[in-house]
Parts: sequence; C-alpha cells; structure tokens
Amino acid sequence: MEIELKTPEQLGLMRRAGLVVAAALEAVREAIKPGVSTAELDAVAEDVIRSHGAVPSFKGYHGFPATICSSVNEQVVHTIPDAGHVLREGDLISVDCGAILDGWHGDAAFTAGVGEVRPELLRMAEVAEDALWAGIATAARGVRSRRGRLTDISYAIESAIKKAPKKYGIVRGYGGHGIGTEMHQDPHILNHGRPGRGPALVPGMALAIEPMITLGSPRTVELSDGWTVVTIDRSPAAHVEHSVALFEDGVVVLTAPDGGRERLGDLVSGAVAA
Repeated sequence: MEIELKTPEQLGLMRRAGLVVAAALEAVREAIKPGVSTAELDAVAEDVIRSHGAVPSFKGYHGFPATICSSVNEQVVHTIPDAGHVLREGDLISVDCGAILDGWHGDAAFTAGVGEVRPELLRMAEVAEDALWAGIATAARGVRSRRGRLTDISYAIESAIKKAPKKYGIVRGYGGHGIGTEMHQDPHILNHGRPGRGPALVPGMALAIEPMITLGSPRTVELSDGWTVVTIDRSPAAHVEHSVALFEDGVVVLTAPDGGRERLGDLVSGAVAA
C-alpha cells in the first residue's frame, strides 16, 4: 500500500477543488424536483464545474460517460444519468460528483428526497450522514492524538449506524478511499470493522469517506451496464461522502463550504479554513 502524503500547500489546492464540488452539488440539490431527469441534473453539475475552470473527474473515468452518478431508490452507487430517468415524487436520490482543478481532485456525495418522501427514507439518509461525520470526527481525533489508525474510521461509521433505533444494511465491497492527484488512491476505507488496525492517521493524508446503507439487505449486484450497483432485495439505499484533509491539529472537510466547522467545531484545523 502506498499512501500519497500532501504538503499543507497541496492540501490547500485540494480545498479549491473541493469547493468546486461543493458548489456543483449544491446546484444539483436545488434542481432536484419531480419531473426533472437525472440527465438534466448531470448538465447542471457539469456547467458549474466548468464555470470554475475545473473538469469533471468522473467523465471518461474507465469509460464512465457522465459528470455525476445519480442513484435512485434501490440504486446504491455508480448509476449513469439518463434523460429517460425522470424523478418522481417520493424518490430518494444519491448524487456523487467529482472535479479536478489544477491536477487535484475533490469528491463528495449526498442523498436527498424528491418532493414529499417517506419519513423512514429521510431518516436513513440522516443516519448515513451522521455516520459520515462520526467517521470524520474520529479521523480528526486520531490525527491529533497521533494514535489513530485507519480502521478507527471504519469502526466509528459502523458504530454510528448500529446505534440507530432501526437496523440498516451496511453495504459490503464498497467504501472510501484516498484522494489527491488521482480520484481513487490507497488506502481503501471500509465502512465496518474493528478499530486499531491499518495505517496510522498522519498529517498530509487526504481521504474520501463514504458510508452506504440500505433499508434491507446489505447485499448488492452490479447491473449489465457495468456500472449501476443495486440492492439485491431492491430496498432503498443512501450514500454520502466528503473528502477530508488531515493536519496536525485536526481536519478540514475539503468538500464542505465551512470546512466542517458546524459539525466538528474545534476539531477543524486552522490550516485551511476557507
């Protein structure tokens, strides 16, 4: 395993890429409503990314044809936007987006309801979001203490999900990753597992942390298009993600407009706050 460590200056460049992703995802979030196609959402994201002088990192990646992944209901990840896929009232959509600016990558995702959505679906999205921030907070404490290990993040995510009153499936086989001069780098970050294992959490790491949970079985299958991953029992799923930079005094959430301050408080590093 070879982990790319960045200088504070390089992490500052990644912050710029992360803010482009944040802007694109916010524009997509505002465009989500019944009657809008996932292809239209894709166009919104691409327009924002290119208007900032960046390029979509997903487009052309191993042949992927779009700027975002737009996964609806039982689709977990990697769904290709389609003009024929029109959002309906009550859908749950997960949008994943990446951008490259000056050679550095940003990557993030959110899950949102379309119109009026069943409360249990919105609650699942909240649980995934809380698990994401639990993982990020653990990374911050781990790098500050100099005692953190990679699987501490995995354990924190799993624990947050299992703490919820309802049981959720934690998707196996997919997870977070390192990020930097490439979109996917070492290390792979599971969303479950025992703590205290794997590489040490050290300043200069940049990690994309991304829980994926379901209302039913955690088992998934990839469809014949070679991309779309769906739950095997067709239960709805949620997927959220942020790119995070590790500093000596904490973390900066590169793809959050406030750097993570609202959710993390003083766990956010002062190195790259804006």
